[in-house]
Amino acid sequence: MREADAVFKALADPSRRQLLDALNARNGQSLWELCADLDMTRQAVTKHLDVLAEAGLVATVRRGREKLHYLNVAPINAIAERWIGRYNRQRVSALANLKQALEDKSMSTFDFVYVTYVRTTPEQLWRALTESEFTRQYWGVGVRSEWTVGSPVLVQWAAGEEFHDHGDMKVLESEPYRRLSYRWGNYRWQNAELFGWTEETFAELRKEKISKITFEIEPVGSVVKLTVTHDDFDGRTQMSESVRQGWPPILANLKTLLETGETFPLPRATAPAG
Repeated sequence: MREADAVFKALADPSRRQLLDALNARNGQSLWELCADLDMTRQAVTKHLDVLAEAGLVATVRRGREKLHYLNVAPINAIAERWIGRYNRQRVSALANLKQALEDKSMSTFDFVYVTYVRTTPEQLWRALTESEFTRQYWGVGVRSEWTVGSPVLVQWAAGEEFHDHGDMKVLESEPYRRLSYRWGNYRWQNAELFGWTEETFAELRKEKISKITFEIEPVGSVVKLTVTHDDFDGRTQMSESVRQGWPPILANLKTLLETGETFPLPRATAPAG
């Protein structure tokens, strides 16, 4: 309930809603960019961003010397799924409209950034990200690697099947219990079957640039902060749209598994390719 209170408090201020609108129009802005476009002082913008970040509505990612700010839809999803559903949704249509706006496909940057807090340990979260026994439960596929820089990431599409090295998934960074990054695979024939693509469509989609997934793990008191960044897209692509729809339920499933030992069925039609 405290998490929901923080979100509602953050949304209550019109200046903070203005900041969210600015990020919805152009995601991934620096503090300087936000100040330039808004009629607010640097101190005011910093203060409001701190409140939004504390509520989980804004996530920050370091790019060199810059700190970029991104919308994070996880708290909105959590409220909609766990709390608002018990009431008449028409009475909270403003929040529902905000949720839709935050997920709108018109955003001018196509990086996906998602922040969630999990009641677990960094070691257990690392295992959940790197061991196929875990990933099959919340993701539906198994992954296997030596998890050292340059090593391939193998994929198991169904329990009992072989692990496949598709050649395009390679580990870029690996700091156990802290940070993991690897090249994200292109579309496979399994995806073509799932979505019913023709051979021509599948061949065209295979030309898309290979993207990158990064998991950052940070202990915060008795919980662990997980920041997931999927980027390196060549503009708006089928893959950028796919991961924007697919990652939230997968990551919610990961959180549920680690906190309760249970999972829920995934909407397969929106799952990331891998």
